[in-house]
Amino acid sequence: MSYYYSKTIAADFDEAVEKVTTALKEQGFGVLTEIDFSGTLKKKLDVDLPEYKILGACNPGFAYKAYQKENKIGVMLPCNVIVQKVDEGIEVSAVDPVASMQGVGNKELESVATEVQGKLKSAIDSL
Repeated sequence: MSYYYSKTIAADFDEAVEKVTTALKEQGFGVLTEIDFSGTLKKKLDVDLPEYKILGACNPGFAYKAYQKENKIGVMLPCNVIVQKVDEGIEVSAVDPVASMQGVGNKELESVATEVQGKLKSAIDSL
């Protein structure tokens, strides 16, 4: 089982970030954090990487459902979505919550993780 789901799109990088944010919003997610990964590594380590951002996406309703089943679930949140420049265009990847929740070992989380997986996949597929 892969730990992520991805799709490559033809877009300008900043346009892709906007499209991803909109697609996530349409599935009930807000972007809580935006980390300029490539910019941070350039600043801290003087390393040149292609453009790469990490978006911390959260769907409050699902986060609350997960919390009710596992009160330490916050260590696994938010759901990270990356937008990165690749040779073929812009690749958008999202964590697979079913794969990541297996590490928690709480069977009650499976249904929530499956619902979140479907929402994230729908957001990426819509791009």
